[in-house]
Amino acid sequence: MKISFAIFAHNEEENIPDLLLDLSKQDILLDSDIDVRFVLLANGCTDDTVAAARSALSTLPPEFSAHVEVLDLVESGKSRTAHRFIHEFSRPDDDLLGFMDGDIRIPMPTALRDMSTELYDRSNLVVITSHPIKDINFGASSKGFIPRLIGSGADSLTDWKKSICGQLFLARTGALRRIGLPIGLPVEDGFFRAMLLTGLFSHPEDLNLIDGHQDVFHVYSSIKTLPELVRHQTRIVIGSAINSAIYQKVRNEAVNESEAHDMLMKAAVDEEWIPTLIRQELPRLPFGYIPFEFLSNRWRRYIQRKKFGAKPTLNLFLGTGLDLTVWILASYKMHRGTGAGHW
Repeated sequence: MKISFAIFAHNEEENIPDLLLDLSKQDILLDSDIDVRFVLLANGCTDDTVAAARSALSTLPPEFSAHVEVLDLVESGKSRTAHRFIHEFSRPDDDLLGFMDGDIRIPMPTALRDMSTELYDRSNLVVITSHPIKDINFGASSKGFIPRLIGSGADSLTDWKKSICGQLFLARTGALRRIGLPIGLPVEDGFFRAMLLTGLFSHPEDLNLIDGHQDVFHVYSSIKTLPELVRHQTRIVIGSAINSAIYQKVRNEAVNESEAHDMLMKAAVDEEWIPTLIRQELPRLPFGYIPFEFLSNRWRRYIQRKKFGAKPTLNLFLGTGLDLTVWILASYKMHRGTGAGHW
């Protein structure tokens, strides 16, 4: 089995040494049946990410460092960089490709081997994902009301085994190479999921193609302030609106998977493709740039769960205020033409 892992790093000089330390302890490096390679993609960095990575590697066992390649890329953007990894920086004969962010921690030394062997052995799977765990739920300090509130929310709203978390996942190379990632995608996780589970909309969504390893998790730094939360949620909402417009365009204009592939590969090298799409497809009547469903989803989940205690109700009203703020800000950014291009 041959695997290349991309490590996406944009101004991560403080975090990248810790991740490299975790990776150096992964027992996938000891498996003679697996040829593993890590490609650290420092893209558009204005700090010392590259120097920090190389310095960290110099202190780690050479048996690990020999598996790591550090690339200093001038152009930033996660979707642009992911596309280049899939089609340019990965090896032609890689069986699987892995994706991880440069600011996560992977405490379990068996994590990457477990994920890789399960995906490789289960021929029906196309993608496997890791369980994301907030640091404030894993052991980091969570002082203050806002961090505790954030730490207690959101994780239960989605089925992580059927969702792609871009912080750490693996997929089959053949399926990935059918995908082109348009430059400037604000949210690439959902885009990957939609393309992989539908074969670029050549068939209905197939949830049997995705799973999560029950015992594998990674730790990420939780949002700890309200402004940071608003910025994050705004990016997610804008990304979902843009992804929806892309999906509609692919469905309308590509009659088969080959035509969808050609369309997306062109979008992956055209800086104006997403801005043009936004001007052509958005806003839409009656909701404008962001669907009204965004404002009602929280209430619908609240009613479906039938848990009407004081804490769920308080979270509902606080969350509704956040949703309204995000909806207004996201709509304003889209109107100003500044919605696309988030890293």
